[in-house]
Amino acid sequence: MKNTINSKSAPVLGTLALAGLTACAGGDKKQEAAAPEKPMNILFIMCDDHSYQTISAYDQRYIETPNIDRIANEGVRFTNSFVANSISGPSRACMLTGKHSHANGFTNNSTWFDGSQLTFPKLLQEVGYETAVVGKWHLASNPTGFNYWDILIGQGEYYDPYFIRNGEKIQREGYATNITTDVAINWLDSLRNPEKPFCLLLHHKAPHRTWMPDTCDLELFSDSNFPVPETFYDNYEGRLAAQQQGMSIAKDMSIVYDLKMADRENELHSAYEGWGREMYRQRMRPEIQAAWDRHYDPVIADFKARNLSGNELAEWKFQQYMRDYLRVITSVDRNIGIVLDYLEKEGLLDNTMIVYTSDQGFYMGEHGWFDKRFMYEESFRTPLLVRLPGGKKGDVTQLVQNIDYGPTFLDLAGVEVPEEMHGESFLPLLKGEKTEWRDALYYHFYEYPAEHSVKRHYGVRDGRYKLIHFYNDIDEWELYDLKNDPNELNNLYGQPGTERITKRMMKKLATLQEQYDDPIRNQE
Repeated sequence: MKNTINSKSAPVLGTLALAGLTACAGGDKKQEAAAPEKPMNILFIMCDDHSYQTISAYDQRYIETPNIDRIANEGVRFTNSFVANSISGPSRACMLTGKHSHANGFTNNSTWFDGSQLTFPKLLQEVGYETAVVGKWHLASNPTGFNYWDILIGQGEYYDPYFIRNGEKIQREGYATNITTDVAINWLDSLRNPEKPFCLLLHHKAPHRTWMPDTCDLELFSDSNFPVPETFYDNYEGRLAAQQQGMSIAKDMSIVYDLKMADRENELHSAYEGWGREMYRQRMRPEIQAAWDRHYDPVIADFKARNLSGNELAEWKFQQYMRDYLRVITSVDRNIGIVLDYLEKEGLLDNTMIVYTSDQGFYMGEHGWFDKRFMYEESFRTPLLVRLPGGKKGDVTQLVQNIDYGPTFLDLAGVEVPEEMHGESFLPLLKGEKTEWRDALYYHFYEYPAEHSVKRHYGVRDGRYKLIHFYNDIDEWELYDLKNDPNELNNLYGQPGTERITKRMMKKLATLQEQYDDPIRNQE
């Protein structure tokens, strides 16, 4: 049973505290204690909107990611890893607190994170860890529980971004992914106390919209044509909420803003055009702009000459989206390699847990979409690769969720997991130990009305079935058999012969809503 801890309670004895105890044996005869095992460091690497489909450890259709794959090859690949709320800020709040959105208070990106509440970095600090967060934060309030924080402002920018370093606003010249890596390594190498274990949150902006590549990667994939997903032309039959979304590549992806067709003649027009033209023509240093123009000017000219429409235009947009997105992923993978090489060179690999994940999944054209938000698999599911020295290698198939990260880090450090945390430590799974584990996951998305028009919804998923309820200004239920319908095209809810499955999933949903004390259960 978990012990209740709050931010005002006395520190729990973790690995560091226990290391100070002296063992004695037999009367007056004292025996020297064995040298304590050094506490394990934690490196938690997270990207923004990195789809599992674009990591070759999961899917080899689009790109090779050898450095990210290295973490999987030397550790474990979670094949059933999910989020609690598929949108950036709320997902990050779930990870920090180990609690679902309704309990941590950060339900959507229009709110702000209450930094006074209990988080895993605070508890790690109490037992002697030195903590830092570098890169994307996106929680509105300033970080708490960190000895060092050096974060991008808001969403951050790809080129010459502004950071806030322990309260001081600074601008750094260069590409955001490279800079974030450099800042992290500088902290590891020069700023932290090497006598203490560390917990470093290395959080990249990439590959968040609008997928602006490093100039050295601009020509990658220019001659590549990617397979159009089999659900690209989904008509959303039987799924009203899917019919009403605004995430369509064909209809909602902006030619100027997203796909960078900011022509000098000002002949191409689309949504968010002003932002796109400012971003691509007014906010770059001359040398960056020159490299950008060398690449995109011919693409713009070719696009205008084609005068595409209908399915041809939709598929052109898909290919352009994929090329830019994968260019950004290439930079991420290269930088992960730099970090792994540094750890190896400094002798830190054998005493550091390394985690690679994303704040949620992302659509790479499935159902004709980009973005996230839905409880459907592509956005609900997230990559999770973990290298634990001395731990299990291979796949972990149990259902894990981002509320489990904090409890796992605390467990690794020897800290009792607070009762208020909803998540569970998956450390036993990393060690290959047999343990009882959950058989279902709970999800709740709140951000509506808002961009992309994805309706509010909650749901439950077990090893085979998924039940979703869309609510607020809609009242629609969806049920999927993920074994026979992995693309979630056939809504079984209300169909004859599904009554028993529906009843069982309804019961699981009610049980989890009660377990996590989600107020929605008393509001409908």
